[in-house]
Amino acid sequence: MKTRSWLVAASVADLLFLYLPIAILIVFSFNASKLSARWQGFSLEWYAKLFTDQALLAATVNSLIVATVSTVLAVVLGVLTAVALERQPFRWQGAFEGLLLMPIVIPEIMMGVAMLLFFVMIKLPLSLLTMIIAHTIFNFPVVALIVRARLRKLDPRLEEAARDLGATPWVAFKRVTLPLLMPGIVGALLMAFTLSLDDFIISFFTAGVGSTTLPIKVYGMLKSAVTPDLLGGARSMMIGNLIQHQYLVVRDWPFGSALSFVLMAAVLAALLYYLRAGGARSL
Repeated sequence: MKTRSWLVAASVADLLFLYLPIAILIVFSFNASKLSARWQGFSLEWYAKLFTDQALLAATVNSLIVATVSTVLAVVLGVLTAVALERQPFRWQGAFEGLLLMPIVIPEIMMGVAMLLFFVMIKLPLSLLTMIIAHTIFNFPVVALIVRARLRKLDPRLEEAARDLGATPWVAFKRVTLPLLMPGIVGALLMAFTLSLDDFIISFFTAGVGSTTLPIKVYGMLKSAVTPDLLGGARSMMIGNLIQHQYLVVRDWPFGSALSFVLMAAVLAALLYYLRAGGARSL
């Protein structure tokens, strides 16, 4: 009983360590003060500035376009690859699986440079298209791994039974295998979308004129020393270094907190959708 009490206390302490700073962040996102952590009244000013900054909104639209299109392509390629690897073994499959893992294993900067050299070599102008191609390449192995892990748990006899009852291979896959794979596909989709939306290094090497995404915009603002409000807006996409810069250097706490709250709300909404779609049962 004493051991159980210690475990409960440790769990509560872990939760407080993880979520108490987030709670403080949400509270200070409504703070009227800009340069200090003292509470100086309730204000929605920072949320108004967040949704009226045209430069950040344009960069956000580009990020959403790249993330959405590359995620759809990555899911299609990843599901097909996972099914092929799990259901149709072939010669040199081990070597193919090793190559499949390369975009995940190699450093992002190496992949970014490689993609840049490739696009220059084939004379493809840098644009949203090159970014979508690059994001699809590093995303679809992630999707393939997640979907294959889900596929490995399924009983292949279910699909065989459908075939015995007269279903074609495509109908058996569509009516039996695909619905059972859906929780894994949704999870892989959310993972791929998050990785693409948050990516900076590969995007930096493959972006062209007019295709600036939010992480790239943030980096440019950091180098050009723009106002603290805009720097606060970038914090949501580069959660590591930008949090430190926002709170320790710029000290624009309320604006950064407001954007953090919006980001967390979006992530929570996506998570709830996934759980309602059946992700909880797959766990």
